[in-house]
Amino acid sequence: MGVILANCLREKAGLYKIVTMPAAIPETAGELKARIKDMRVDIIRMISAAGSGHPGGSLSVIDILAVLYSQFLRHDPKRPDWPDRDRVVLSKGHGCPALYTVMAYTGYFPKEQLMTLRQLGSPLQGHPDRLRLPGIEASTGSLGQGLSMAVGMALAGKMDKKDYRTYAVLGDGELQEGQCWEAIMCAPKFKLDHLTVIVDRNNGQIDGHVHEVMDIEPLKDKFESFRWEAQVIDGHDLGQIAAALDKARKTQGKPQAIIADTIKGKGVSFMEDNINWHGAAPKKEQADKAAAEIQGP
Repeated sequence: MGVILANCLREKAGLYKIVTMPAAIPETAGELKARIKDMRVDIIRMISAAGSGHPGGSLSVIDILAVLYSQFLRHDPKRPDWPDRDRVVLSKGHGCPALYTVMAYTGYFPKEQLMTLRQLGSPLQGHPDRLRLPGIEASTGSLGQGLSMAVGMALAGKMDKKDYRTYAVLGDGELQEGQCWEAIMCAPKFKLDHLTVIVDRNNGQIDGHVHEVMDIEPLKDKFESFRWEAQVIDGHDLGQIAAALDKARKTQGKPQAIIADTIKGKGVSFMEDNINWHGAAPKKEQADKAAAEIQGP
């Protein structure tokens, strides 16, 4: 499908309207699965090269971001400030290696630049920095704040009569923050039906498993009690991710929450559901082993 498919349609007033289709990574589900394997390897390699970073939550969210950017997001990597673009706020900013990888594969910057993660002067900082990297909507990393920014973006779009969508990607541990629930309370009041929250429910945070540190369940019931449309999916099943995003964009009158059950460190056996890999960089030998395992025979 290419990076951007754009057609110019002449309006009666003699102006042009740009009709932009979502940027596509590959065209088929099989190709997308193969490409996500490459993305997982890049995540491992870039964090290993940096000597610091967060592999666990990056590997858990990559499937979601890949489907979102390849099939649903209205955006143009060549015009990251396009006013009518959809917005993505990675509220769990420590998972930015996944976001950077998807952005590179989608054409925002050369893939070779991924290996500059966390280097001095690199636009690929340890948490997203909107002043350094075009295409980043919000500087995040202070957990609990991203959803409030996303609500503001969605509300601004509604006031300006724009039809762009806003997506906020949160970690489940992040939902222990009270500010999240203020934003969750606010969104239905203004009927922000162009706002979709995706929760990367990998049940892991730096201090342990979420249900042990501070239990947030029953999460779906809580969103619904705040007058959100909520659904629970397998966050590693590409078909379920696509179906959930499609249902969300068809929902009218209320914001939507997609609670994606994922595995921290997905794809690497010694990282999966291992809290120790929340924020630890693999050594070269470990990275080689992880890459070989991801790619398979």
